[in-house]
Formats: sequence, C-alpha cells, structure tokens
Amino acid sequence: MNQSDHSSTKDRSRFAFLQSCWHREIVDQGKESFLAEMARRGVPRTQIDLFEVPGAFEIPAAVRIAIASGRYQGYVALGCVIRGETTHYDYVCAESARGLNHLAIEHMAAIGYGILTVENREQAFVRAATTQGNKGRDAAEAALHMLALKKEMGAQ
Repeated sequence: MNQSDHSSTKDRSRFAFLQSCWHREIVDQGKESFLAEMARRGVPRTQIDLFEVPGAFEIPAAVRIAIASGRYQGYVALGCVIRGETTHYDYVCAESARGLNHLAIEHMAAIGYGILTVENREQAFVRAATTQGNKGRDAAEAALHMLALKKEMGAQ
C-alpha cells in the first residue's frame, strides 16, 4: 500500500476520538491537529465523535466501550502523562499502551495512538505542537492507515 491509498477516505467510516482530561491545554493542541488532519484527508467533522475520559489510564476502557457499540470503524486515543515523583507514571504509561495494543490485536481495531509520555511539560508542548511533534496528526494518520489496511485485506 502506498501513501496515496490511504490519504483520504470517501466512505462513511465513523471515528471515535477519546481524550483524557488531564493536561487539557496540551491534549487540546493534539485534538486540533487531529481534526485538521482528518478534514485534510476528507473526513467530515460529522463522522467524528469526541469523548473525554478522566485520564490516560481510562482510555483503553473507553475505546473498548466504543468498539462494543459497533458504531465506529476507527479510534484515536489522545492523552498526556507527565512523570512525577512516584511510580504512578510508569503504571499509567505501560497499562494504557498495553490496553490499546491488546484492543488493536484482539478486535482488529484501527487505533491511532497519541498518548504522550514525557518527562516534563516542555517536552509535552513540543510533542503536541502542530509546528513540531504534531502527535494529533500522527494519531489521525495511524488510524486512517490501519483502517485502509484492514479494508484492503478484507477484514471485518
């Protein structure tokens, strides 16, 4: 598959965008770049449902609920976890990534992973900014690419 094969979507695929409430000012930058990329790829805003969850740890459960609804063909998870003084960071990062990976494999879900795992706020802003890391765009691209691949291979 080449880049042009998944650069836009003309079908009626629906997407669930799930974002954590923690570090909203950072995550909102990612949301805006996600929405801009989806629009650029031909996905109308009416085909995207936005949801908020308490934190990154809860994102896999929310994606699982979205999968169970049967309404969506693609999913994007966006959040931000910043290292603190305890081991909480390690657990949240590992389990949110593990949970999303498990869902992608077990349910053949087209998931764009956009959970930032950083040492400090400065790193987070760099990775979220549209002029630098642009994690929202990257997550949109990943979800669209995996959805196109799934369709190309005839998976349901």
